[in-house]
Amino acid sequence: MSLAPLRVNAPQDRPHSRPLSAIDPAQLRVCFVASQRPEAQSALRRLAHIYGNSPFVDADVVVALGGDGLMLDALRRSLDNGPPVFGMNRGTIGFLMNDFSDEDLPHRLTQAEAVWISPLLMQAQTSQGHAMARLAINEVSLLRQTHQTARLRIRVDGAVRMEELACDGVLVAPPAGSTAYNYSAHGPILPIDANLLALTPISAFRPRRWRGALLNHDAEVEIETLEPEFRPVAAVADNQEVRDVVRVTIREARDRQLCMLFDPNRPYAERVLREQFES
Repeated sequence: MSLAPLRVNAPQDRPHSRPLSAIDPAQLRVCFVASQRPEAQSALRRLAHIYGNSPFVDADVVVALGGDGLMLDALRRSLDNGPPVFGMNRGTIGFLMNDFSDEDLPHRLTQAEAVWISPLLMQAQTSQGHAMARLAINEVSLLRQTHQTARLRIRVDGAVRMEELACDGVLVAPPAGSTAYNYSAHGPILPIDANLLALTPISAFRPRRWRGALLNHDAEVEIETLEPEFRPVAAVADNQEVRDVVRVTIREARDRQLCMLFDPNRPYAERVLREQFES
């Protein structure tokens, strides 16, 4: 079976590969996007009035106003040759966001530091013999479809690391997605520039004390469904679901890159440290 081909975006082919620092702040084309929260919508109107609001396809940079969910949505829109994304927190926690300010924003954007991330590539095989490929920025998760506990076998780089995991599910998250579902499942928050993946169980029943693993970012994780006819499992790449999977492989899609922008003082790193030491 062959997988549907994915477009390859080589860095040298991207129209937005020119650093923002090379652009005159007065000429910077900014696309503002916002969540539906009232404070985000208010910020959108004010910033668009001050700086204008370029269409996404013409923008040098996207400014996302909201929380981490909106930031990841904006990054998802940038998967195919899109501009870099700078988030400003108009949500709640906002791990991936910079502090909000409407002062001298073009200069701030041209001074921002770029962090390049790669999405995850999920390749799933179903019990009907279909093969599907999906990309994820948040995480790839496997979840039981019925009341029956999922039984999964986990391989890392071809070697069986867990013969059988009985659970509600399991997920793989990169640093950018580690503050989302992974964190809710008690997985670790990863620094945005960490070359790691989090492998996190969801309500593990056996082995009950297993809390997951940290893997090198270039690891390939293969998850096999045991007894799929009695214990059906769905695989989800962000919000893209494939049902009745029998085997799923997950790895970084290193031929696809997305650019996140942070203020030079990097408040994200401080938030990650603070969260890990809070009781």
